[in-house]
Amino acid sequence: MPLLYNVRSSSREKAREEEEGIEGMKATKTPIQVVSSWVRRQPPKVKAFLAVVSGMAALVLLRFIVHDHDNLFVAAEAVHSIGISVLIYKLMKEKTCAGLSLKSQELTAIFLAVRLYCSFVMEYDIHTILDLATLGTTLWVIFMIRFKLRPSYMEEKDNFALYYVLVPCAVLAVLIHPSTSHNILNRISWAFCVFLEAVSVLPQLRVMQNTKIVEPFTAHYVFALGVARFLSCAHWVLQVLDTRGGMLVALGYGLWPSMVLISEIVQTFILADFCYYYVKSVIGGQLVLRLPSGVV
Repeated sequence: MPLLYNVRSSSREKAREEEEGIEGMKATKTPIQVVSSWVRRQPPKVKAFLAVVSGMAALVLLRFIVHDHDNLFVAAEAVHSIGISVLIYKLMKEKTCAGLSLKSQELTAIFLAVRLYCSFVMEYDIHTILDLATLGTTLWVIFMIRFKLRPSYMEEKDNFALYYVLVPCAVLAVLIHPSTSHNILNRISWAFCVFLEAVSVLPQLRVMQNTKIVEPFTAHYVFALGVARFLSCAHWVLQVLDTRGGMLVALGYGLWPSMVLISEIVQTFILADFCYYYVKSVIGGQLVLRLPSGVV
């Protein structure tokens, strides 16, 4: 009996120590983990409200930190180029394109090519050079996925039909486009690339939705896209605020100025949910990002 009592007593002590250890781990949570846990428990409407408030706070901060808001647009394209560079590193080092959407890359190449055409015939500047470099690297990624690394391409997961975005963007561009003095074809082309850029990431999000697990390099790339979209959106919003609406007048009349801003906001919010889980994963020290059901 004494032996049995000692064994039971020892078991209870171990269980108590384990409970105390778990409680100690809970007590040593960092403030970021506590906030993240609180946000995760909130209903979707509260999360959406918090996302809007956070975005507005970030805009206010950028307005005071960045004096020339044109630099935000350059920074957006630079971050996009960094994201493409991450993809190139992945393709060259790991020799696999698993988890990447060929269709997203093709949509990106299309809107960049159209935007380059518009830049050459309408306004040639530093953005043209950045777009040319990004288009070149995007075409290289497409070549690698289509030919060099085709066996690792997850074609069955990349099942987003391109006409779901190409046709609506083309129709919208015909109906809503700039009212400048340029040729009508050039104005429609400009509108088409603006609308297409806003939704070009949807096939990539579909691939991640189908797989639920995102490996590090793909996650870094999509997060870079999210940052680039936010900087581009911040550029337009701050320009409108600085000019007290004068920027909208410069863009033309009718629905076009509003559609430009809506497109920027849409492409930012499309990636906002993913960026939240990406940051949460990085803070938690997880190398592989696992997305809950319903995300993206």
